[in-house]
Amino acid sequence: MENMPKAFEEFSDARKNGFVKVKEFKDKGYKVVGTFCTFTPWELMDAAGAIGVSVCGVSDETTEDAEAHLPKNLCPLIKSSYGFAITNKCPYIYFSDLIVGETTCDGKKKMFELLGRIKNTHVMQLPPSSIGEESFNMWKSEILKLKERLENDFQVEITEEKIKESIKIKNEERRAAEEFYSLGKLCPPPLWGYDMQKVLEGISYSLDRKEGIVNLKSLTKAIRDKYEEGNKPVPKSAARILITGCPSGGVADKVVKSIEENGGVVVCYENCGGVKEKMTLVREDINPIDALTEKYLSVPCSVMSPNDGRLDLIEKLIDEYKIDGVIDITLQACHTYAIETFNVKERTNSKGVPYLNIETNYSPSDMGQLKTRIAAFIEML
Repeated sequence: MENMPKAFEEFSDARKNGFVKVKEFKDKGYKVVGTFCTFTPWELMDAAGAIGVSVCGVSDETTEDAEAHLPKNLCPLIKSSYGFAITNKCPYIYFSDLIVGETTCDGKKKMFELLGRIKNTHVMQLPPSSIGEESFNMWKSEILKLKERLENDFQVEITEEKIKESIKIKNEERRAAEEFYSLGKLCPPPLWGYDMQKVLEGISYSLDRKEGIVNLKSLTKAIRDKYEEGNKPVPKSAARILITGCPSGGVADKVVKSIEENGGVVVCYENCGGVKEKMTLVREDINPIDALTEKYLSVPCSVMSPNDGRLDLIEKLIDEYKIDGVIDITLQACHTYAIETFNVKERTNSKGVPYLNIETNYSPSDMGQLKTRIAAFIEML
């Protein structure tokens, strides 16, 4: 985007720039916690005085290394993450004092066993459902176990006051993120979806959270101001696309770019790096552990059964973002999201909106095929 503030470049390059920053934080005595999923209660890590950072792999660079230990027909995110760990090619994993994983799928669960051989790893056991008192109590016990693990490993006390303060900071970040991605509701949107994706990814790599919030608010205001001045880079004719499904960071170059090179524009990401986790705040008027339990248990991930929350959210986003078409990304061997494609297509079509499912991995080998399918889908719109 032309004439965007420095904050835009900072968010776009946050993952790469963070490689240096994470070492600087380590040198200052901070502990680093590597995370894999939106179920991880970031507030506990912050309350422990630690820096939380995503260690999900988004490249096939180390896939071959990972396949020395893992099956070839496994999720590319799992293979990439594990490959970067065993090769020490990811500074975030290398500098992590603790890795926190969750049992969001059988592949990750078993990979964490191997990861635990080389890194200090803590696994949170998710309940099979987000509904009911039993699920709430189980997840609450897992949050308390993580709290105890952080306290023991880092020799700190996580007080109720510290958790409450961290909740306020994270909620403020969620509000700033919601304000940013809500720019996609404008017709036409004021930025391309590929640029939006880079910023949404960058939020999780803003190691100084308070500074990141200020920068994100500044960026949102700058984009909106330029839009009101007439700077509208996206044509009105662009088909408005909602992305749902698996994390799209590792396939953005071949999926999102293909969408936007063929007459479409991604205006909303419902998946893990998008609005899914950020739309619900942590309550600040009840016991903070109960509040964290309630909030994170409500994440509408496909691991939960039933998962009507995801379908309801997609339906809501279709209306709010005036969606012309839904593209559902399934990473290879992600069985829970693959099975949910039936329900997502059914609910999407019930809104009169066309649906396309894409199953892919991090390899560029299917790029030509994807471009053809995406171009035909958008042309139909």
